[in-house]
Parts: sequence; structure tokens; C-alpha cells
Amino acid sequence: MPGAVARRGMDAGIKNRLRLNSALYKLRRMDTRQPADSLLQLDGQLCFALYSATLAMNKVYRKLLRELGLTYPQYLVMLVLWEGDALTVTDIGERLYLDSATLTPLLKRLEAAGLVSRARSASDERQVIISLTSQGKALRRKAQAVPEQVGCAVQCSPGQLQALHQELSTLRERLAAYAD
Repeated sequence: MPGAVARRGMDAGIKNRLRLNSALYKLRRMDTRQPADSLLQLDGQLCFALYSATLAMNKVYRKLLRELGLTYPQYLVMLVLWEGDALTVTDIGERLYLDSATLTPLLKRLEAAGLVSRARSASDERQVIISLTSQGKALRRKAQAVPEQVGCAVQCSPGQLQALHQELSTLRERLAAYAD
């Protein structure tokens, strides 16, 4: 379950496991007998490893997506719409972990580029339905080379990529549960 729906679905067992993992981490940290200052070194921070990897990944995508006329966040929206057209702004936001205040300007730019259309739902005027235009659908063919090119850039085997993807997804779920 993506986004807020998944976080609401977390049960008490997961939260208890997170508390236990936190306690185990503290015990392991104490067991290393390293000075407390060593825990505050930049290169030892998981957050920095994720942040710097994200920066590097975004540079790769920026180069590849320039040919498509998309930014990385726009590409993510297009991926969601290519999976299932005519979605509400809320559905897209939940899938991408973005709120509507972040998503709305992005969708307006995609509409101005002629890739999507926005229309009020006939059944609920409060909801806006985002649909691909013929130009947005055609862009999918051009974008099909992007994942393969990214795969070449990361220089991992398909098995390594699948394992890394699974580990990152699990990390995201744990962090979301911990943050709630």
C-alpha cells in the first residue's frame, strides 16, 4: 500500500519491532566501544549516503530526461499515469508520497506542456482527474530507454538491483512507521 494508506495500515507489531530494533542498535553501538564523536562523522551517516546517492542519481536522470523535456518529478508523475491513466491528484500524491501543494504546480506545468489534462470529477467536484493526452501517451515510447540507461549507469546486475530496490523499499516502510 503506497503513501499514507500504508502508514495507516501499520500494526502495533511493526511499531514494537521498530522499538526493539532501536534498542538493539543502541546496544550494538555501546558494544563497539567507539568514542561518541565517531558516530557523528559525515561519512558514517546513513542519511548522507542516501542523500549523496540521490544527488548522483538525479544527475543521471537530469541528463536522460532532458531529451524528453521532463524534470525528474515530472517523470515520476508520468510513470504513475503510464501505469494507470485518469487518476485523481490524491491518488498520484499517495503513490509518490507528495502532498497536493507540491503536486499541483507540477501538474500545471505538465498540462502547459501538453502532456496531461486536468478536469473536475463529475461525481465529486472537489476531485481533479489527471489524464494523459495523446502527446503524453506518445512520450512513453521515448521514455522506454530510460530505465535501461539508468541500469547501465549504476553498474549492478539485475539481481543486485532487485535486492537493492527491496532493501530501500523496506527501509522506506520502516522509516515511515517510525516517523508516525
